[in-house]
Amino acid sequence: MKKALFIDRDGTILREPEDEQIDSFEKFQFVEGAITALHFLRQHTDYELVMVSNQDGLGTDSYPEADFWPTHNLMLDVLKSVGVTFDRILIDRSFPHEGLPTRKPGTAMLTDYMDGSYDLASCWVIGDRQTDARLAVNLGCKSLILTEGMDWEKVTSVVFAGEREASITRTTHETDITVRVNLDGNGRADIHTGLGFFDHMLEQIARHGMIDLEVSCKGDLHVDEHHTIEDTAIVLGQCLEKALGDKRGIERYGYCLPMDDCLCQVAMDFGGRPWLVWDAEFHRERVGEMPTEMFLHFFKSLSDSARINLNIKAEGTNEHHKIEGIFKAFARSLRMAVRRDVNHFQLPSSKGLL
Repeated sequence: MKKALFIDRDGTILREPEDEQIDSFEKFQFVEGAITALHFLRQHTDYELVMVSNQDGLGTDSYPEADFWPTHNLMLDVLKSVGVTFDRILIDRSFPHEGLPTRKPGTAMLTDYMDGSYDLASCWVIGDRQTDARLAVNLGCKSLILTEGMDWEKVTSVVFAGEREASITRTTHETDITVRVNLDGNGRADIHTGLGFFDHMLEQIARHGMIDLEVSCKGDLHVDEHHTIEDTAIVLGQCLEKALGDKRGIERYGYCLPMDDCLCQVAMDFGGRPWLVWDAEFHRERVGEMPTEMFLHFFKSLSDSARINLNIKAEGTNEHHKIEGIFKAFARSLRMAVRRDVNHFQLPSSKGLL
């Protein structure tokens, strides 16, 4: 079955000015990475490229009689010069727009793609607004929305090499835990462990690692915090390993991070050999509801289950800053290590196995 990328124009391929009108050459500018990404996707995938836009008035595709807004055609000429052509261009020309089925997230312009000849579950809508995300839902396909954590480089990686998501549920007599991870997310976190400070630290992994992370844990906190923290680390590590798959194209290594009086360093290797070197001392018994002795135990359990080599060092006087700095440095290291390079899509190992 055929596949398509339904790509928005303004704000996705071309930068959208404040007045939302690219009606002069002075306002004509490509979104960073768009040309390179579209060229790669055209050359290395079998997706059809379909431009779908609510915006009219940029050139002859909207108003054949008008030649005073040629920026749309200039965009097409620039892309064509590097080998990027669109299989189809669909622009809503109706006025007024509001409420019309041709306007995104309406699907009236895309009925030809809903006749059963396209594998819509494998198609993507690429855009910059929630209307693009809703269009994907209405079509029955997936969406990639350009935000701070989702740029054209990451879009290319996901479309070319696939999604890196995992969900694991682990139930014992002591804990009932579900963890969901999307390594190519936007930093979204939904964390509920029953331990406020622990939730805050896990949120740092999502936000600074630019991954989507959901953690739901019901643990025997009436006993103590140990099982909740340890088992969450185990399931999180398992999710990371599962989401990485064969690790093809990843950077593999990763970071030091200052936080006020503290300097925190987390070096990481997804080489498949778990090991933890820990050089951090704490003089308080607890930070929030979390015993400081459990910080080492968390990262040891995570290292074992994700099969990561971790080297963690923290210096400083403020215990809160020290542990938060470690979690943020871990997140930044993770973000660096799991980044994929589609132009060198191979295992980062001379052994051929990680």
